[in-house]
Amino acid sequence: MCEYINGAIIQEDFTMEKTIYDESNGIWYELRGDYYFPCLTVPAEEEKPIGILGQRHLRYIKTERKALYTELLTSGRLNTYLADINEQATEQILLLTQQMAEREGATEQLKAQDQMLWVQRMNNIRDRVMEIINHELIYA
Repeated sequence: MCEYINGAIIQEDFTMEKTIYDESNGIWYELRGDYYFPCLTVPAEEEKPIGILGQRHLRYIKTERKALYTELLTSGRLNTYLADINEQATEQILLLTQQMAEREGATEQLKAQDQMLWVQRMNNIRDRVMEIINHELIYA
């Protein structure tokens, strides 16, 4: 506020509090410049290792499922979610590879008799398993 006294402008010293608490929503606000911004923090989450499959899924949700990515990030569950996806995908890869190898006769006996045929079958199985995992878990 400004006042005029004998033609001179006298300005009152008005200072705003650095932080304020809004009881209606339970949020603290911090003064930055002329505006109050909410003091929001993301809850701490347990750090788990994320493998290549989890990183692929992260790239996918960042570009194609932005709402899910934002919700997981702001709730503090992103790392746990990606670690779980990675673990599920790894388990499924091992299980499907083993089942397909048994069904198609890619055994240790075949490996000893004809290594090239065994390698061809295993590469084919691995590629099909990765297609399934990508379709069902990573890019879903």
